Amino acid sequence: MKFDDLNLTEEVKKAIDEMGFEDLKYIQEKVLPHALEGKDVMGHAPTGSGKTLGFTIPIAENVNHGKGVEALVICPTRELTLQVTKVIKDTCKYSNIKTLPVYGGVAIGPQISALKRSDVVVGTPGRLLDHIRRGTLRLDRVKILVLDEADRMLDMGFINDIRHIVSMTSKRRQTLFFSATIPESIIKFSKRFMNQPVHIKLDGNEDKPKINQSYMEVPNKQKFQLLLALIERDDPESSIIFCNTKIESDLVANNLAKNDIDALAIHGDLSQAKRDMVMGKFRKGEVKFLVATDVASRGLDIPQVSHIYNYDIPDDPDDYLHRIGRTARAGRKGNAVCILSPSDHNNMRNLHKKYSKLKQEEFEFDLSKYPQMNRSLKSRYSSRRPSFSNRGKGGYSKKGFKPHNQSRKTKRPPKN
Repeated sequence: MKFDDLNLTEEVKKAIDEMGFEDLKYIQEKVLPHALEGKDVMGHAPTGSGKTLGFTIPIAENVNHGKGVEALVICPTRELTLQVTKVIKDTCKYSNIKTLPVYGGVAIGPQISALKRSDVVVGTPGRLLDHIRRGTLRLDRVKILVLDEADRMLDMGFINDIRHIVSMTSKRRQTLFFSATIPESIIKFSKRFMNQPVHIKLDGNEDKPKINQSYMEVPNKQKFQLLLALIERDDPESSIIFCNTKIESDLVANNLAKNDIDALAIHGDLSQAKRDMVMGKFRKGEVKFLVATDVASRGLDIPQVSHIYNYDIPDDPDDYLHRIGRTARAGRKGNAVCILSPSDHNNMRNLHKKYSKLKQEEFEFDLSKYPQMNRSLKSRYSSRRPSFSNRGKGGYSKKGFKPHNQSRKTKRPPKN
């Protein structure tokens, strides 16, 4: 199906054409007919599937200029807020619709002034609530409400904030939910705030990102050595390395830099100015490696990311889906490798239950030729080493990790 087959205004058609789109992706083909009719839609699709146009086109088609805020898009992070804003501006290029991103970490004064002239607002929950409480943002005229990466916002503890924000919008609004996963919390939320939504799920292999997924197992002390070996072998065009903690992110980035590998860390302790600087360098290719925590990376859309390295296995299996969704963007192929050590066995077993595509990859690297992690390169944000006391030892023998369907149950010895 082509965009020309949709009954779009000439202004939107021209904008879509200039953006270089001709054929609809699977999720767009399923969502847009319903969304353009004004129906509520719950879209279940991974990052990189093209879902953003599924709500920016209805916004461009239905929002009027100069009548107050008529569309609100809620995003979990500042980075995603800025990316969605750009797509909306591109889609509305010839529609005379003013779009404003609002997020924390920057001065609120300019936002207050710009809100008076805005037709579409894209923002994070915290800053949106701030404007609502100040009386600088009215939502009673909102015709289209969008929650992008809804599952992540609920996971991040924004559910009460979102409930309050949604309650301030018009009851006659259209609501569009987009989420990579559909947990029970999303279903309950949708029943309360949506009107007979159309459920759309990305099935089969349609538009699914092509990602080669594997894991390699090493002792804890050799994790960094294996990372260096993988970087040398793969020579990535651009890569994101995921860690579970801010401290570990800094340590990995600093150790990579000490080994003449251009890397910068990004996490929640960085100021907005620092985050913008890091992301600017990464987008421009001045830095090839971004070392990130899960929260800091959500919403990143960098087409040239060829490799994802999971230095730590995520505590939540759904975070893995969001991590690998940063590669294989815009129709490209991608690679995702998990570096598995004994401290990650519990997390890996939970992950393998849900994502069975992960296959073990044997390697023949001589890791002794690569330097070990220097943990004296301490984070500037904390002098303490990260604690893994809550993880346990994984319950596995020295033979290593076994997928959940291969592990054996053992009886505990009787107590004396």
